[in-house]
Amino acid sequence: MRRIRRTAILRGIRLLVICAGAALMIYPLLWLCTATFRSNAEIFSSAGILPKHPDSSGWRRAFSAYGGQISLLGAMCNTYLYAIPKVLLTLISVTLTAYGFSRFRFTGQRTLMLCLFATLFLPQTVLYVPQFVLFTRLGWVDSPAYLPLIAPSALAADTVQVVMLMQFIRGIPKTYDEAAKLDGCNSFQTLLYVIVPLLRPALVSCGVIQLLHTVNDYMGPLLYVKTPSRYPVSVFVKLSMDADSGFDWNRVLAVSCAAMLPQVILYFIAQRFTTPEAGGIKE
Repeated sequence: MRRIRRTAILRGIRLLVICAGAALMIYPLLWLCTATFRSNAEIFSSAGILPKHPDSSGWRRAFSAYGGQISLLGAMCNTYLYAIPKVLLTLISVTLTAYGFSRFRFTGQRTLMLCLFATLFLPQTVLYVPQFVLFTRLGWVDSPAYLPLIAPSALAADTVQVVMLMQFIRGIPKTYDEAAKLDGCNSFQTLLYVIVPLLRPALVSCGVIQLLHTVNDYMGPLLYVKTPSRYPVSVFVKLSMDADSGFDWNRVLAVSCAAMLPQVILYFIAQRFTTPEAGGIKE
């Protein structure tokens, strides 16, 4: 009985710690949502959750257009117009690259691997100037198809995801490949019908990470998108902080909250696909 009681007490303490940590994590998000219904004075004077004098003007102004050229809904559509192709091309390119490095041996593999890992330590800021010069000479700057933002993803430019998938593929027994070969599958069929289904949790994680990074990217659209009607939501959030409007923070927070909503929904939907069972791996 004493052991059972001690176990129950430990479980209760652990549950309290988890709940306290969850409250600390959720509080900023709740405050962000409720602050959209407050005035500037109340935002900077109260840290409570519930607004004292609710005001929906921030949400009304959040969906207003800038000179008729860009609006919040238009910016969100522009964002996913290039974010979705970028995610799909990233998943295809990094899967092929990781599969090639993990399952094949070829001349120069060690050198290419060293170059691959070296790019992990290369800051993105040092690439802005050469990439901008390259895309300017190609005539891709301000492209209606957002080519400077999409094209690098087709070349497995996200090294972190390549390395992550390489580790997942190396964890898949090669006996699966041998069994597929005995059944008449070539290398591409083995990847498509054997490796990819087992990689589904990792691929979903890579897709979610890439989507969040793409939607939150500010420097890329700032450099390569010049037409206001094609601005993505990251630039629109900055425009909502225009000094001419007096920094209506309820509007800024409403824009941020609306821009964040699709990503939050996607995150919860993706949870069911990131478990080991989702990839056909049983404990």
